[in-house]
Amino acid sequence: MTGSKAKTTQVVSSRTLFSVISASSVGTLIEWYDFYIFGSLAAILSSQFFPKDNPTAALLSTLATFAAGFVVRPFGALVFGRLGDLVGRKYTFLVTLVLMGGSTFAIGLIPGYATIGFWAPLLVLLLRLIQGLALGGEYGGAATYVAEYAPEGRRGYYTSFIQTTATLGLFVSLGVILITRDALGVDKFSDWGWRVPFILSILLVAVSIIIRMRMAESPLFSKLKSEGKVSKNPLAESFGKKQNLKMVLLALFGATAGQGVIWYTGQFYALSFIQKACNIEFVQSNTIVAIALLAATPLFVVFGGLSDRIGRKGIMLAGMALGVLTYRPIYDKMYSLADVTQKQEFTDAQTINRTLAKQENGDLVTTMTTTHVYAGGLVAKEIEKNVAPAKAASVAPKPEKTKAVTLPTDDFWLMVLLVFVQVAYVTMVYGPIAAFLVELFPTRIRYTSMSLPYHIGNGIFGGLTPFIATALVATATKANEATAGSVDKPYLEGLWYPILVASVCFVIGVLYLDKKSYRTADD
Repeated sequence: MTGSKAKTTQVVSSRTLFSVISASSVGTLIEWYDFYIFGSLAAILSSQFFPKDNPTAALLSTLATFAAGFVVRPFGALVFGRLGDLVGRKYTFLVTLVLMGGSTFAIGLIPGYATIGFWAPLLVLLLRLIQGLALGGEYGGAATYVAEYAPEGRRGYYTSFIQTTATLGLFVSLGVILITRDALGVDKFSDWGWRVPFILSILLVAVSIIIRMRMAESPLFSKLKSEGKVSKNPLAESFGKKQNLKMVLLALFGATAGQGVIWYTGQFYALSFIQKACNIEFVQSNTIVAIALLAATPLFVVFGGLSDRIGRKGIMLAGMALGVLTYRPIYDKMYSLADVTQKQEFTDAQTINRTLAKQENGDLVTTMTTTHVYAGGLVAKEIEKNVAPAKAASVAPKPEKTKAVTLPTDDFWLMVLLVFVQVAYVTMVYGPIAAFLVELFPTRIRYTSMSLPYHIGNGIFGGLTPFIATALVATATKANEATAGSVDKPYLEGLWYPILVASVCFVIGVLYLDKKSYRTADD
């Protein structure tokens, strides 16, 4: 009879725990979806919200705006972390969800640069800053909330479900983008259909708010509050006391900075590289990344659970080391798969197609598509658009030239594998990180203390990865054009940033991180 009762209690406890994980994960997934659709649509948004006369500058401006949302995440961590340690976990990340969802919805409504000029990028930047502040408070709340429900010795496993939401959010964002683009067509999607993924997010946010309203406060924080032990000044306790500040700095430079660059290289920069450096066709490039993400996502839970048994340190540092050692050969191989200069062209199969279309404003658009076919089945299209203004006094814009490479089946799956390997590194560094951070700090200041190093590592070191890497490649390419051969393989130059950061973090982690964790008790 006693055994039966114990078993029932365990089942109820398990159901409660997974209910907590589901409620936290759904909201966090939606917030990551909101955050990622901006990055996934960077190429299109650059033409919508910035002048079109310099595509490279427009793309860099868009990536800088995207990065701005990451830069302010540490401030969001301070604001909402403090609120979470004073008021509670539940209500704090309910507020962050509303802010994130509202900002994303509003981005979908902003008129383009052609309509309101520089107000367009300014409004987008403002909303991106609000998104960053909200996300700065979201992750710490969700991770802390789940960890404070999780049983001792299983925090790595249970918090790893929260870790999957970032990758799943990117996966869902890519799915919505591809479905919308396929339903509307390329031209309509580029013109106005890109707004649909932003506007649809409000429905997802509404569902998440309903779910989170039903959540109870975490048991550890409730106990702390009932005993009158809640911190009166979480910021002062977290960063004013030498021991806690030491843990914050160690978490940043021994774990989260390296984790951040590995994460954004494997997911964001990989997509940007495939689209911009390799010129892989839009749908195929997103499909490649989506398949790799879906296949690798279970590894978050695998490595999270494994960290409960063998420790967090070894797994996280191994992921960083693998990235440092293999990024350049991986990206070199990715580039070679789409490098038409190294492939034999079937010149007899080349075709040229011209179309003429009249826009609503009367402008005539001539589109010339030249299709090249290469040995092995690779197909490359060169698309040039010329606009003839309806008004005689108007100045015709510069021709818009784009390239689109479609990989054959074997190369397509090899590209998927190369991205999958990078995402596997992400799961190694990211799967155990929530439990690692939670165990560094006591309950009374946990939300504040863990949020700051996480969001500096991910928001600044990681979030700047696409922008810095793209800028490094642009600089190397320009140098190569000025002096041919001055930079060997300029398309790989962007990788030096994540390699350097991950290397420094690896060394500090090896020297100063303990093997498993710092805090096994609740306080």
